[in-house]
Amino acid sequence: MKFNEYKYERIDMEKFEVEFNRHLKNFKEAVDFESQDNAMSEINRMRNNFDTMATIVSVRHSIDTNDEFYDKENEYYDNVVPVYQGMISDYYKILVNSKFRKKLEEKWGKFLFEIAELQLKTFDPVIIEDLQEENKLTSRYGKLLASAKIEFDGKINNLSQMTPYTQSKDRATRKEASLAVTRFFEDNESEFDEIYDKLVQIRHGIALKLGYDNFVKLGYYRLGRSEYGPQEVKVFRDQVEKNLVPITIDLRKRQAERLGLDSLKYYDESLEFNSGNAVPKGDRDWMVNHAKTMYAELSDETKEFFQLMVDDGLMDLDSKPGKRAGGYCTFIPDYQSPFIFANFNGTSHDIDVLTHEAGHAFQTYSSRNFKVPEYIWPTLEACEIHSMSMEFITWPWMNLFFEDDEMKYKFSHLASGVLFIPYGVLVDEFQHFIYENPEATPDERKSMWREIEKKYLPTKDYEDNEFFERGGYWFRQGHIFNDPFYYIDYTLAQICAYQFWIRFNEDRESAWIDYHKLCKAGGSSPFLELVKYANLKSPFEEDTINYVSGPIGEWLDKVDDKKL
Repeated sequence: MKFNEYKYERIDMEKFEVEFNRHLKNFKEAVDFESQDNAMSEINRMRNNFDTMATIVSVRHSIDTNDEFYDKENEYYDNVVPVYQGMISDYYKILVNSKFRKKLEEKWGKFLFEIAELQLKTFDPVIIEDLQEENKLTSRYGKLLASAKIEFDGKINNLSQMTPYTQSKDRATRKEASLAVTRFFEDNESEFDEIYDKLVQIRHGIALKLGYDNFVKLGYYRLGRSEYGPQEVKVFRDQVEKNLVPITIDLRKRQAERLGLDSLKYYDESLEFNSGNAVPKGDRDWMVNHAKTMYAELSDETKEFFQLMVDDGLMDLDSKPGKRAGGYCTFIPDYQSPFIFANFNGTSHDIDVLTHEAGHAFQTYSSRNFKVPEYIWPTLEACEIHSMSMEFITWPWMNLFFEDDEMKYKFSHLASGVLFIPYGVLVDEFQHFIYENPEATPDERKSMWREIEKKYLPTKDYEDNEFFERGGYWFRQGHIFNDPFYYIDYTLAQICAYQFWIRFNEDRESAWIDYHKLCKAGGSSPFLELVKYANLKSPFEEDTINYVSGPIGEWLDKVDDKKL
């Protein structure tokens, strides 16, 4: 069955709650382990059905935010998901206090109970209305981004469609395109500020209602972080500032020299080479066909997986009017199907997002048979290992997409990860400031963004872009609005992905075995245990950044990038 044939039926919350509570009662009053385990299976069946319907709505709404039916259904789930979260919280309370807990742990693993105990710290019925409002605001942010209609080159473009212009070989075009994008955010500045200010106040209020001093600890608990907290993350950020920022300064100098510029402006950073950036040599269908070849040759498992994605229409890749910005992968439980959402625009990012989201999709495909919904996905920093590593695992096939520009792409791809990490920790430090200082004004937030930006991105020169100079760039970063504290995850995972890159260069067979078993493990263990299970070094260890930066530097230094 293809995705467009997947049946959607709105969950009737009154009926759903009655049936759910009946199974919950059976679970609580079970007289033996088998009866309780059976009741648990029924609860998980209902959870999967709810998640299936909510996910179908979310995907179809993001594909076309102007579709009135799915816009209304999306509003419905914005309201009922918090109620549903309350039901899961009730289940978790009974689960962790089960008199058959030891037997349940033997069958399902102790980590399920750690997840439940952590999530119980994030919910109380008193916050349901606040969660509903939070959902509505993040939906509003997504619709605002999707509403962008930027006049450029005689066309009306959305944000994704502007990317090729910002990478133009013509410097004047790059600058004008960058300013056109900036104007969209500046023209809507008051609405972005209003949405975010309301989000911060709601999240801070939720934290206070749940007994926290501010949202920080609650934000970590929401993300299921059981092994580390803000202090460990700060140590990691400090290591990035000390060990990686100097490398990025050299990379930017090298880029300026390649481009023949005395100084690199913000609108120059997206152009890697005077001859133009590496771009895929064909359209969407051409790229997907080459991806089929790539995944067929990579392994039997990836061959089967990607064929399913193609045959069942489980990818929506084209950039279209009204389509939500960005890219993501999700999972539809009742169909055991991943789904990839992207906005192709003819740049190398199309291949990045295809391999990245395919990494997520392959992971959920590999762990789809877990009977416990909590184990389908790991925590987010572990999820990003699968996706970022897949970008490197597929390197041997990049010639299919880039042909003579293969080396150009690889140089950019390897270097861009290093350049990204300081930006990633900037986003994280900014969010710590935000939620530790919820009373900060919109102007104070922008000022602090720019201050932290100068620490991690010291080469950033906004020239005469007044909006970015006073700290408005972060409006573009959806994670800051939608998923507080979900961004350091990318940087931690990037360090792990670089380790896989090193290992795949040394012994592909052994590295693939570890990567595949990591995917199959899903979310059955916490982040650092999964890292160890995959024979990787923890990114929190003091020497790990230097361990990966050495081989990266050696590889980049062997390339005569001025000739690319």
